[in-house]
Amino acid sequence: MNSNMANTILVGAQWGDEGKGKIIDVLTEEADVVVRTQGGNNAGHTVYDGPKKYVLHLIPSGILRKGRKNVIANGVVVDPIGLVNEIKGLQKLGVNPKGRLFVSETAHVVLPYHRELDAQREVLKGQNKIGTTKRGIGPCYGDKAARVGIRMVDLINLKRFQEKLELRLKENNEVLRALGAKPLSFKRVHADYAKAARFLKPYVTNTVVLLHECMRRGESMLFEGAQGTFLDIDHGTYPFVTSSNTSAGGACTGSGVPPHRMDRVIGVMKAYTTRVGEGPMPTENDEISDLLHGMGREFGATTGRARRCGWFDAVATRHAAMVNGIDDLAITNADGLDTVENIKVCIGYRDGKKRYDHMPSDHEVLNRVKPIYAEFEGWRKPLDNVRRWKDLPAKTRQYLRAISDLTGARLAIASVGPARCQTIFV
Repeated sequence: MNSNMANTILVGAQWGDEGKGKIIDVLTEEADVVVRTQGGNNAGHTVYDGPKKYVLHLIPSGILRKGRKNVIANGVVVDPIGLVNEIKGLQKLGVNPKGRLFVSETAHVVLPYHRELDAQREVLKGQNKIGTTKRGIGPCYGDKAARVGIRMVDLINLKRFQEKLELRLKENNEVLRALGAKPLSFKRVHADYAKAARFLKPYVTNTVVLLHECMRRGESMLFEGAQGTFLDIDHGTYPFVTSSNTSAGGACTGSGVPPHRMDRVIGVMKAYTTRVGEGPMPTENDEISDLLHGMGREFGATTGRARRCGWFDAVATRHAAMVNGIDDLAITNADGLDTVENIKVCIGYRDGKKRYDHMPSDHEVLNRVKPIYAEFEGWRKPLDNVRRWKDLPAKTRQYLRAISDLTGARLAIASVGPARCQTIFV
C-alpha cells in the first residue's frame, strides 16, 4: 500500500459484515488517526491479533495499534454503559485506551428508553419488522433529528444531565406505558449513567477541532464505517436499513472533515453476499448458507445471529461503487468458497419480462426479482496459507478480477482469512 495513505474513507459495499474491521486493522499500520463516524454499538468489528480475538462495537479498530489516535466522532450514537464496558474489556486484554481514545462531545447518547422503544416497535411491526439489534440506535437518531436528544456534553455535566433526563424519561415513560411496557426508574437510570459519565469524562472532547489539528500536522486519517451501503438511511433498501448514513458521505457529516480533504474511498465486500435482519436480498441461497454455516462462518459479532447468505451480487456492488465513489476494492472471505465447484455471480435482475441492471428503489420490486447468473469454475484448493497474489490459484485470480470488473473499481486487497498476515495486496 502507498506509505502516504492521506485521508481514506473505508465503507462496506454490501449489507454490512464485509470484514471491515480486519481491513481497517491492516490499513491502520499506515494511518495516524482512525475515526468512527456513524452508527452505534449495533455494529461489531472482529479483529485477530495473533491468537487474540477482539470484538469491538464502538471503539475504532485502530485502538489495537500502539501510537494511533482513535476518535468516536459526532455522527456516532454512544451507549455510555456499553462504551465503559468496552474500555474495561480492552484494559483486561492489555490494551489501554487512555490518551488514545477521544469521544465527541456532540455525539448523542443512547439511553434505556431508546432500547425499550426499539424493542416495542419491532413487536408492533409483526411480520413487517426490520430486524434491528434492539440496541436503541434508531430511536436515538430519531431524538437527534427531533432536536430533543441528550449529547455527551450534556451527560458529563451532571446537573444538566439530571434535568434533561427527568424531562425525557417522563415523556418516554408515557409512550412505553401506551405500548404496554413497564416504565423505567429515574433513580436507577440516573445512577448508572452518572457513574458512566464520571468514567468517560476524560475521554470527551471537541473532536472536530482535534481532527483539524491533526490535518494541520499532516497526520493521515482513516475513516471507519459501520454497517454497509445498503443499510444507509438514504441509499439502502429502505425501510430495512439503519438510521444513519453508512455510505461515504456520512464520513464527512459524521466527523466535521470536509469532502475536499478526503483522498480515497475503499469499498470492502465479501466474495459472496450476506445480510443480517429483514429485507430483500436477491441472491439469497440455501446451498451457500448451509455451506458457510456448516463451516462455522457467518454468525453476527454483535448478536450471534446466523447471517443470511447468497452468491455475489454484482448489481448491488456496482450501485455501491457509484454511490460511494469507490476507488479501490478490498475483497474478503475468498477462502469461504474454497470447496465450491461452480460459483455463481449475479449480473442482472429479472422481473417478469423486465431486466434490471441497477438496483430498483422499490423494495417490493427488489424482493421479487430473480437473479441472472454468470458462472465461474471454483478453484477447489485452500487459500488460507497463500500470501502473494501470484501464488493464488489462477481460477481464484480470475474470479476476483471478474467481480472487481463487474463492480467497476480497482482490486487492491484480497483477504484469505481473518489474520493480519492473510491479507494480499494486489
